[in-house]
Amino acid sequence: MPALHPIGVYDSGVGGLSVLRAIRETLPCERLLYVADSAHVPYGEKTQEYVQQRALAIADYLVSRQAKAMVVACNTATAAAIAALRARHPDLVIIGVEPAIKPAAHLTRSGVVGVFATTGTLASPKFATLVQREAPEIRILFRPCPEWVLQVERGAIRGADAAGIVAGPVQELLAQGADALVLGCTHFPFLHEAIQAAAGPAVPLLETGGPVARRLRHQLQERGQLAAAGPGAVALETTGDAAALGRMAALLLDLPAAAAQVPAGWR
Repeated sequence: MPALHPIGVYDSGVGGLSVLRAIRETLPCERLLYVADSAHVPYGEKTQEYVQQRALAIADYLVSRQAKAMVVACNTATAAAIAALRARHPDLVIIGVEPAIKPAAHLTRSGVVGVFATTGTLASPKFATLVQREAPEIRILFRPCPEWVLQVERGAIRGADAAGIVAGPVQELLAQGADALVLGCTHFPFLHEAIQAAAGPAVPLLETGGPVARRLRHQLQERGQLAAAGPGAVALETTGDAAALGRMAALLLDLPAAAAQVPAGWR
């Protein structure tokens, strides 16, 4: 039965675990298959063609695993590949992520919103269209932070090390008038504590995991594909180091699940 098939969640590395966390909370009965393309991380500085090629390969793999839906839990991959993925697999529920520009535009009082993301996301035509559509009257400050991705991939998300790496970019945008900050990469919610400390408690930080999970639930419900019962399950796979992914899942999600490598022919 399609309702019993897994939901595939895909990212270049461990950042998409922040979206996986939201999906587990919203859909606790579902079987989730998380694939980290860690052999090819980070995506943010790579070409659109390269990112699209990797996204199509992972999507094909998830279809081979009978996934009933795919969540592209990576802003860079969404911007580069979501149209190609939907064209290749038109019968599959495919949900991407995008920076929370619209809610930030509603929250700002100064009329200035700061966006932290990867270079690939900020340079994409899809992101430019999003900004023009959702916040044409708002001043948007763009700050690429590829080093934050690597910080999360190392698991250094707390303490002086994390505080030091986020302080400069945060203060830079606040000094230019931003009073709402968008975390435009799925890695960045794992630095939430450090970013909030640098920004101060009055500055809202906007993420995308919750809205993505709710959209996924709605689309599966419309198709009659929601799992009706069961405790749910999470499987972790990677094109890179399986032991490293398992350690990161334990650190970031308190999820005691062993990870496996994606079969050789799909890496």
